[in-house]
Amino acid sequence: MSGRMQHEPRVNRISAIDQSGNASPVVHSKDYDHQEIIATQDNLQKPGWKAFLSFVGPGFLVSLAYLDPGNLETDLQAGANHRYELLWVILIGLIFALVIQSLAANLGVCTGKHLSEVCKAEYPIFVKYCLWLLAEIAVIAADIPEVIGTAFALNILFKIPVWVGVLLTGFSTLLFLGIQRYGVRKLEVLIALLVLVMAGCFFGEMSYVKPPAADLLKGMFIPKLGGRGATGDAIALLGALVMPHNLFLHSALVLSRKIPNSVQGVNNACRYFLIESGIALFIAFLINVSIIAVSGTVCSAENMPSDALERCNDLSLDSASFLLRNVLGKSSSTLYAIALLASGQSSTITGTYAGQFIMQGFLELKMRKWLRNLITRCIAITPSLIVSIIGGSSGAGRLIIIASMILSFELPFALIPLLKFSSTTTKMGPYKNSMIIIVFSWVVGLGIIGINIYYLSTSFVNWLIHSSLPRVANVFIGIIVFPVMAIYVISVLYLMLRKDVVVTFVEPTKFDPTTQVSMERGENGADRAVELSNAPYREDLADIQFP
Repeated sequence: MSGRMQHEPRVNRISAIDQSGNASPVVHSKDYDHQEIIATQDNLQKPGWKAFLSFVGPGFLVSLAYLDPGNLETDLQAGANHRYELLWVILIGLIFALVIQSLAANLGVCTGKHLSEVCKAEYPIFVKYCLWLLAEIAVIAADIPEVIGTAFALNILFKIPVWVGVLLTGFSTLLFLGIQRYGVRKLEVLIALLVLVMAGCFFGEMSYVKPPAADLLKGMFIPKLGGRGATGDAIALLGALVMPHNLFLHSALVLSRKIPNSVQGVNNACRYFLIESGIALFIAFLINVSIIAVSGTVCSAENMPSDALERCNDLSLDSASFLLRNVLGKSSSTLYAIALLASGQSSTITGTYAGQFIMQGFLELKMRKWLRNLITRCIAITPSLIVSIIGGSSGAGRLIIIASMILSFELPFALIPLLKFSSTTTKMGPYKNSMIIIVFSWVVGLGIIGINIYYLSTSFVNWLIHSSLPRVANVFIGIIVFPVMAIYVISVLYLMLRKDVVVTFVEPTKFDPTTQVSMERGENGADRAVELSNAPYREDLADIQFP
């Protein structure tokens, strides 16, 4: 099973095992640099915080998806429509996100394969292609908020129509990916800072409007779905928070790190990835709570001006800058638009990488990043362009909510395989989930799935009852939709009840230091490479750029 430390420098802790079973100093080979072997031994002496820093990257990159325009839109509407009543959804959603993101990381560390690769190995060919198609739809649904958010930002900054901004998002993303070749890490840090600037604005506004702490805590810890549209808004919040493509992404990103090939090394890696994800998601939690708190407080204030009341009744990304006027004054719209633009572009990174890993894992097909992003973006632009032309800004804002709901309905087709794989010895060996994690993750996961099915069925039946269409049309629509809903339920049950048969877990093996150094130098050693074939470190993922 696998191991390695950070991508740079490419050195690892290596020890030889003598015949008595005790660790002994490595034996130097004449073909390898003495200093390089010593460096691998020094790596063992790293303090805990330095070892932790060598694993930092995947969790923070994934967490950018929790601050995308889809999250902003659903947070703003949740606060405007329900004040603080849906804060508990944010709390449960991000706790659940922490659990499943750590499970995805553990799966990659312990199997040396990311989630899509394990799905390809486990499921029949028809199921494999269905899961691939659903995963691609999830990536496209996640890209729609980025398209519309970027278009709104361009509309605020340059006063161009939203539909024109939608078209320009294709070029902006290609430009962004082109700039990655010239100092991508600095660019991504800049984007992250701009997103944090927006977060700081909402924190500052929250300190100004002073939402009641008791009401915030009540909304956070007392579940409630009261008021019109609360269930739909809750599902949209969950869809924006717990994204299925993030599970594929995180399980792949951890494979770019080197971890000592030992039980302790794997345990340490899983713990470090958990800590990193916890820090990143806690920051995302605070930002999401501040957005809902500001939106809920401002839009529920007494004696509001008529223009602010009208905006709150139809709050969307393009009209939310007035929420920050107390802190930023006249510059609120400009700074908000810049941060919104950064939010959309930063989320593009996660979507591009996730799409690449999904295609590579399911189909063994790898595209250039710019081509992969261009295809995804062109597909996402189509519905965004149609809706923005017909429905304008308000229609585009509603499309973000619909895309978030689609992500929520897509979740079981990534979540159930992950929960099953991470809970079985055939995939994880002794690193499988504890009973507490199994119970918690399945209860919350099945709860989300149950809410989705309930909302889907009741909403459709209610629409049929109150539809103004002729009765014959309603009958035909029912004939089409009800079988689709039945297929959805049957598919979920199939994934839950099917027994896993493919074994991917391999016991850790001892390292040959010359083989390790040879691998790190990119040299071939077919006879020796077998000993490291189960190591999670993946050369094909080593070029991933982290902020």
